[in-house]
Amino acid sequence: MTTIKEARYIKDHVLWIRFSDGAEGQVDLGSELGGEIFKPLKKIEYFKQFKLDNDLMTLTWPNGADFAPEFLYDLARRKTKRAA
Repeated sequence: MTTIKEARYIKDHVLWIRFSDGAEGQVDLGSELGGEIFKPLKKIEYFKQFKLDNDLMTLTWPNGADFAPEFLYDLARRKTKRAA
């Protein structure tokens, strides 16, 4: 199971993430913020409040929003492949 080891805010709705297998990359979550739980994340200042939850092994926000680490991994890998 892939987990998140480190994450940093880059800009807008873009985060840099390093995964447990050593893979790393940027993910742009701007187009993934549909639905009520993600609505607060559209505001950049709120989006920046993410934390790495060691129990869930993914990123979470104060309102309980989170993304599955596998989903974030897939986003990061797709962006890396397009850049190559």
